Amino acid sequence: MKLVKLHNQPYLFLVLLAVAMPFTFSVWNVQLNNAVVELANFTGKEIGILQSIREIPGLLAISAILFLLFILEQRFAVLALVLLSAGVALTGQFTSVLGFYLTTLLMSFGFHYLETTRDSLALQWLPKKTAPAQLGKLLAVASYSSLGAYGMVWLLQQLSLSYELIYLVAGAIGLCLAGYLWLKFPVFQQSAQQHKKLIFRRKYWLFYLLTFMSGARRQIFVVFAAFMMVEKFHYSVSDITLLFIINHLVSIWLAPKIGKMVQHFGERFTLSLEYIGLIIVFTGYAWVESSEIAAMLYVVDHIFFAMAIALKTYMQKVVDEQDIAATAAMNFTINHIAAVFLPVILGIVWLTSPEWVFYIGSVLALLSFMLVQLIPYTLRQVTPMAQQVVNVEG
Repeated sequence: MKLVKLHNQPYLFLVLLAVAMPFTFSVWNVQLNNAVVELANFTGKEIGILQSIREIPGLLAISAILFLLFILEQRFAVLALVLLSAGVALTGQFTSVLGFYLTTLLMSFGFHYLETTRDSLALQWLPKKTAPAQLGKLLAVASYSSLGAYGMVWLLQQLSLSYELIYLVAGAIGLCLAGYLWLKFPVFQQSAQQHKKLIFRRKYWLFYLLTFMSGARRQIFVVFAAFMMVEKFHYSVSDITLLFIINHLVSIWLAPKIGKMVQHFGERFTLSLEYIGLIIVFTGYAWVESSEIAAMLYVVDHIFFAMAIALKTYMQKVVDEQDIAATAAMNFTINHIAAVFLPVILGIVWLTSPEWVFYIGSVLALLSFMLVQLIPYTLRQVTPMAQQVVNVEG
């Protein structure tokens, strides 16, 4: 009976999504750089192309609104988890360059559709007053899940299991969790009927710009900071796994506190702190010659990602309630505009001068800091601009 009552709580659904998605993705991600180098002889050029391919579904995330014409958003989130898990399970079964590209594309469609709907559901279900703290707790849950994934990878690597088998196990676990979410949870009612069309509102212009810059700078961390660890400092899969474990141990402790900081000091202060820190971190990446200092910078970089909670709660405060699902989808599309072309361009830059990749990251962080200063100290002071709306019917 107690379990049945828990299944009637939307927050538990969000918690299980916060377990399933990072677990499957973390197994895919932590082995990726080593797997592609060892199995397909990737260089910076190929890894840049693969990461650009991975971001194409993010650019198409806005199409999630079209699927919501035919399926409930909560159900669509579970189907997205199925795609993500299937893509992870198949990774390593096709070890050519093309094989890695195709399985990455499948995995990424699931990941980005799930990320879009998960954020949308959370912002619809969580009260605005407590959303930052609750999002911080969900981020801590995700870190616990990632820790479990890294622990599993580390253990199975010690047992000399192949990349192919480890990916298969992770995908199967994700599929089991998707089945549980589909069968055991009722469909929860939404607080407001969501628009089921693609919309672009001029009054959200600052949020769109901050989202674009966030997507651009994220590629420096996701693609090239991790690749630097393998190519320049020769980190093994076990080394990378241990580094990721440290990242998530820090997140488990810090993420709830960051959520409370956003709740207390506001979005402007938190995002300003994030981008000042990133200017320092990216410059450090360009100069670093010590593998230990590089690892420290990587952990600090990861901490700043937790502050992205502030961008989500900024969206929750400035976006009309019925626009949340459509804006979440638009958010991911804008976030991935730079992500599609930037890894390829920076991959070419990397071949001649890796440090310039990180100098570019510092410039992106500086531009983001300048934009953040346009956020009012209190969002209650926001004066909406003219509500010109561009509707694209699905």
